[in-house]
Amino acid sequence: MEASGTAEARRPPHVAMLVTPGMGHLIPLAELAKRLAARHGVTATLITFASTASATQRSFLASLPAAISSVSLPPVDLSDLPPDATIETLMSEECARLVPALTGLLSGLTETTRLVAYVADLFGTDSFDAAVAAGVPRRYLFHPGNLHGLTFILHLPEIDVSMPGEFRDLAEPVWLPGCVPIPGPDVMSSFQDKSDPCYRWMVHHAKRYLESEAILVNSFDAVEPDAARVLSHPEPGRPPVYNIGPLIRADAGEEPRAACLDWLDRQPPKSVIFVSFGSGGSLPTEQMHELALGLELSGQRFLWVVRSPSDEGTVNANYYDAESKKDPLAYLPEGLVERTKDVGLLVPSWAPQTEVLAHEATGGFLVHCGWNSVLESLVHGMPMIAWPLFAEQRQNAVMLSEGVGVALRVQPTKMKEEIAAAVRELMAGQDKGAQVRSNVAALQKAAMEALLEGGAATTALDEVVRKWTHEYC
Repeated sequence: MEASGTAEARRPPHVAMLVTPGMGHLIPLAELAKRLAARHGVTATLITFASTASATQRSFLASLPAAISSVSLPPVDLSDLPPDATIETLMSEECARLVPALTGLLSGLTETTRLVAYVADLFGTDSFDAAVAAGVPRRYLFHPGNLHGLTFILHLPEIDVSMPGEFRDLAEPVWLPGCVPIPGPDVMSSFQDKSDPCYRWMVHHAKRYLESEAILVNSFDAVEPDAARVLSHPEPGRPPVYNIGPLIRADAGEEPRAACLDWLDRQPPKSVIFVSFGSGGSLPTEQMHELALGLELSGQRFLWVVRSPSDEGTVNANYYDAESKKDPLAYLPEGLVERTKDVGLLVPSWAPQTEVLAHEATGGFLVHCGWNSVLESLVHGMPMIAWPLFAEQRQNAVMLSEGVGVALRVQPTKMKEEIAAAVRELMAGQDKGAQVRSNVAALQKAAMEALLEGGAATTALDEVVRKWTHEYC
């Protein structure tokens, strides 16, 4: 028995991570796994869903280091759900129905690895049942968003009881400890309709957050200092919260160099605004036209990742598949490509975002405010124009513009003149634009310091791993 125990102790600690659908969930968990492997020698298995087994995801998983393996859970029949079921509902239902399959997978890992912990992301709380059944010693929650979003979720069960109406109808903003006041209509979209199953799922997840041993958050203290201060104090019944970010995609893999980077090479430093709505976002045709004309009217250089419009679906129509369904350039105003060819570049569907943001010619980012993109922007020192679409993006936009002051907001009407004015102010303005650029530079420094030896994020993750390895049984 003693020899067996010694052999077990020599095996590297292993962690299983459940990734609910979306590259925005996969990328930060994969980066966490990379950091665990590089700094602590921890190996990992990323567990994905069959519903997102896209070519993009397969290529990404194949590029990961040898210490990180991946496995896909079997397909699940969701045909009994209504056709208008939200993404959050689909992910939650898929996870709940996969508990038996996941239990078997985790049981196998307990036999073949030194499985010290299980980590589920924010829509995977029902999978804790599988970890318990498989005898995994520790269960953690990974929150890929920020502390503002986490605070809302943690308070949702009590708000559900105390607030009879809808967030969108509130006359006053929502005030929560450590958070910027959020106007009711800007509270995350999954909270906005109490009659939708999505809302009930979110209340359900919020209650199950409390079952985790700790909550790991992809944020850093300087970007939301008041929320970090509140959540750093222990509270009875609430798991400890560890800020371990920023976790962003650190490398581009082995793909050939994108042509848009060659175009950027020919532009002056800090002269180009990058326009992208993330891997899952798209605009209605009317807004596409206003944005196109606004960029032209601004007179600023731009690089725009264009996707086909969302007229036939929703603004998150590309969530499960990031590729445009049709030629997106065909939906732009007539003659735009020719008129802007000297100052603008229009790229269909995809561009290497981290490389674009890191390029010396890039000076700003018109962004949907998905948290991964926000973190990438901050790490690369990019001031932002906030153009939120869905999920928690409107809430993020308020925090970024009204809280830390690293983003400008376009007027809600989003007419071409308003867009042009915001772009000019961000790139060259001496008033709000200059302040945003200064604030971003300070936050970029803080983000990098968090990841250094002795930095807050590094220290937090060290503490988590010590719990996994020193108290393993």
